[in-house]
Amino acid sequence: MGSFLLTGASGFIGQGVFQQLIGCGIPVRPVYRSAAQAACVVGAVVVSNLEADTDWTAALQGVDVVIHAAARAHIMRDEALDPLTEYRRVNVVGTLNLARQAVAAGVKRFVFVSSVGVNGVATYGKPFTSDDVPSPAGPYALSKWEAEQGLCSIAAQTGLEVVIIRPPLVYGPQAPGNFGRLVSAVRRGTWLPLGAVHNRRTLVALENLVDLIALCAKHPSAANQVFMAGDAEDVSTTLLLQRIGQAVGYPARLLPVPVSLMRAGALLLGKAQVVDKVCGDLQVDIGKARALLGWMPPVDMQTAMRSLSGEGL
Repeated sequence: MGSFLLTGASGFIGQGVFQQLIGCGIPVRPVYRSAAQAACVVGAVVVSNLEADTDWTAALQGVDVVIHAAARAHIMRDEALDPLTEYRRVNVVGTLNLARQAVAAGVKRFVFVSSVGVNGVATYGKPFTSDDVPSPAGPYALSKWEAEQGLCSIAAQTGLEVVIIRPPLVYGPQAPGNFGRLVSAVRRGTWLPLGAVHNRRTLVALENLVDLIALCAKHPSAANQVFMAGDAEDVSTTLLLQRIGQAVGYPARLLPVPVSLMRAGALLLGKAQVVDKVCGDLQVDIGKARALLGWMPPVDMQTAMRSLSGEGL
C-alpha cells in the first residue's frame, strides 16, 4: 500500500482520520494550513489555501490515495456578500483543481468527504440512500453536490477512482457546530424545550466515520461509489440530549414542550427552519456500505459518548 495524502488534517474529522491511519500503520502525509500546525507532525506539509491556483505538486509526490476532508464548512454568521460564490471557490473549484493535479501525479484513488445535505434536509418515512435524486438546500450542500459531479466527470475522463462519503452530523469530543452547542448547553444546565421530541435522526460517531473513510480508501469495491455514513442506531433529539447528559455527568434539563407549540412560536419569529432542523426526521440508510464493503459501525452511540466525560475539564 502506497502513501496517503490527507487534507484538512487539523479539522475535527481530519484529526480523527489521521489517528486512524497512523494506528493502522498506513503512511500518511497530513496537510495543514500553517507552519505552526505542521511543526510537530512528522511528514506534514503546508498548503495554505484550497483555491483554483493552489500548487499541490510537492504534496502529491509519491501519493497513491488522496483523502479530501478540507472544505469551507458551515459558517453560522457568514459575512460573505455572496456565500455561494465563496463555497464554490473552495469546495468546488479548489477540490477539482486538487483532483486534476492528483491525476497528473499518478494518484489512483480520491476519497471525498461530502455531506448528507446533498440528499436534502429531512426524510419523511424513508431514509436517504446514495441512489436518491439529490436535493441540496443551501450554499454549502450545493457546493458539495457540484464538487461530487465534477469529481465523477474527472473519474470518467481519466480513470481516477473516486469514492464519495456523505455523513450526517458527526459527534465526538470537541465536535464543532450544533453538537458542540448541545453539549455546552447541557453542561451549563440550560433548560431546553426538547423533552417531548419523538423524531428519528441518524448521527455518526467520529470513530465510525473515520473507520468508513479508511476502509473506502483501500477497499477494491469502493471505487467510484457513493456511500452514506451513519451509526447503526437512530435516535430522537430527546434521547440524544439524555445520552449527552449521562456522558458528561450533568443530566439534561428538558421541558416537554409539544413540537407543534414550538413550531407555531418559531413560525411567528420567522425561525420555523430551526425547529424543523432540531425536531424533524433525518435518517440515513448505510446498507450499501454493509453490502459492498462488509462495513459495520465499530462503536455504538453510548460507547462513543463516553469520550465526552472528560471534555472541557
